[in-house]
Amino acid sequence: MAKSSLLTPDDHALLLIDHQYLQLLALRSHTSEAVVNNTTFLAKAAKLFKVPTLLTTAFAERQALFEEVQAVFPDQTPVDRTGLNSWDDQRVLDWVKKSGKKKLVMAGLWTEVCLSMPVIDALADGYEVYIVTDASGGGSTEGHERGVQRMVQAGAQPLTTIANVSELQRDWARPTADEVAKLFAEHGGGFGQGLRWEWQLLGLKEGTR
Repeated sequence: MAKSSLLTPDDHALLLIDHQYLQLLALRSHTSEAVVNNTTFLAKAAKLFKVPTLLTTAFAERQALFEEVQAVFPDQTPVDRTGLNSWDDQRVLDWVKKSGKKKLVMAGLWTEVCLSMPVIDALADGYEVYIVTDASGGGSTEGHERGVQRMVQAGAQPLTTIANVSELQRDWARPTADEVAKLFAEHGGGFGQGLRWEWQLLGLKEGTR
């Protein structure tokens, strides 16, 4: 049987790259609200599933990390860089190696620059890389699309925030079901509200039948 490329909570690490306010200000491929929401959703799910997570910034003295994301990991100081490519930073490489994971999930701003560069380099170094496209964004729609296209052509696997979190949960009988349903209700838009309503109508508690 072929090895599955589906993600599990214990087989990967998450890198959230440069989710900062100046980048957000120039975002044109998505709404700012959507990217903040999806990145926060991704971060909270990673914490729930105990996925090793690294936060990075560029020129943090000029622009902070999203408050919502920092609040998920209040004790973590993001790796702050001057360079555009976080894969060039030895601290990032050391963290990835220490995690022991060969699968990496990445999201960042902007897609075509600070996400594409480390993704392409990580792929070249033999890592299996997944990109969360709706927790990322570009300076233009074309910039985002070309960035995603370039990474996919290099071997990255694209997925959305909801797909990522659903893949980690996989089975509603798992003990994280109640907390995941709450995350979906908070951050999952119409899908999340529909999920909560369905449970209410059926009189079910998450994770039971």
